[in-house]
Amino acid sequence: MTDRSANEAVSDTSTRDGNPVTKHTVVVPNSVDMVSVLGPADEFLGIIESHFDADVHVRGNRITLHGAPSEIALVERLLEELVQIIRTGQGVSGETVERVIGMLRAETTERPADVLSLNILSNRGRSIRPKTLNQKRYVDAIDKHTITFGIGPAGTGKTYLAVAKAVQALQSKQVSRIILSRPAVEAGERLGYLPGTLTEKIDPYLRPLYDALHDMMDPEVIPKLMAAGTIEVAPLAFLRGRSLNDSFIILDEAQNTTPEQMKMFLTRLGFGSKIVVTGDITQTDLPNGQKSGLRVVEGILDEVEDISFNRLTSHDVVRHRLVGRIVAAYDEYDARDLTVADKRAEGPDKRAERRPDRRAEKRADQ
Repeated sequence: MTDRSANEAVSDTSTRDGNPVTKHTVVVPNSVDMVSVLGPADEFLGIIESHFDADVHVRGNRITLHGAPSEIALVERLLEELVQIIRTGQGVSGETVERVIGMLRAETTERPADVLSLNILSNRGRSIRPKTLNQKRYVDAIDKHTITFGIGPAGTGKTYLAVAKAVQALQSKQVSRIILSRPAVEAGERLGYLPGTLTEKIDPYLRPLYDALHDMMDPEVIPKLMAAGTIEVAPLAFLRGRSLNDSFIILDEAQNTTPEQMKMFLTRLGFGSKIVVTGDITQTDLPNGQKSGLRVVEGILDEVEDISFNRLTSHDVVRHRLVGRIVAAYDEYDARDLTVADKRAEGPDKRAERRPDRRAEKRADQ
C-alpha cells in the first residue's frame, strides 16, 4: 500500500495450468476505515471483483488477492490509490472506484489519486475537481497556456471547469474580471418574437453560464459583481471592437461560430488575459452550408505557440453514466454513417476503380 511501513504484504507465486498465479496479502493501515475502502455493503469490493480476474478475500483489515500476477498488481495499485484518496479527506464512491480502474488500465504516468484530489475551487463545503485524466490535462493546459480549447461532447465538464478556473483566477487576483460569452445562433430568427428587453431576450441563451456561476459563488454576490462589471455575461456579438485586458474570457458553444466570428473573438485578447474556448463540433446549429469556426480553427492555429487544443471524449462524461454510453453510441453511429456517405460520394466510376478487373486477371492466366 502507500505507506509500506504501516502495511504488511505477503506474496506467494505458483502455477495453475501452466500459468503463473500469485497470492498476495495486503494489510490496510489501521488509520483507514475499511468501510471507506470496500464501500457500504461491500459495494466497492463487488466493483473490484467484476473488473479484475482475481479472487479477493477480506478478513479484518487484511485483503488477500489470488490470481494472475498482472491482475493482482493492478488490484494492489487500486487499493493504494483508494487509500491515498481517502487520506485526503475525500469521500469515495462507486464512480470514483471505476474512474481509478479506468486510469490504471490506461497505463498513464499520472497517479489517479493526484488527478482526483486536485482541488480547483471550494464553495459552501463543496469542492470542484477534475474527475478524469483528460479533465486534469485540460485544467493543467488552462494554467500553462494563454489560449486553451476544450473540445468534446456534452457532459464532459469543459465549460464547468473553465468557469471554475475563471472564478479561481478572479479570487486569487490573477485577473480583475470574468467575461463569459456564447453565440446566440437561434436568436437570429426568434429574438424579435421573445418578450421583454434585449437582455431578457438573450438571457435564455446564457443561462448555462449563470448556472455554473451560481454553483461556484455565493448567489447574493453575483449581482453585485455583475453590476460593477467584474463579471460580464454577454452574447458574442457584444464583444466586437473591444480589447479585453486583465480578463479571463470564456467562449462557450463555439461550434456555433463562423470562422470570421472565431477570428474576431480570439483577436479581442488583451494584455494579462486568458481565453478558454469550449464546444462540441458534432452539435453545430449553424445554417446549412456554413462552416463552423471551431471545426477549422485547429488547422489554422495548431502550430501557434501558447495555444493548446484538448479533446474530451465519452469516457470523460461526468453526468449520469448512461449519458456516456449514449454519446459513445452516437459517435459510433456517426462514424458508420460517414463511411456509407463516403462510398456513395465516390460514385460508380470510383468504386469500379477499386474493384479488381476479373476479366483482365483471367486473360493474364490464359
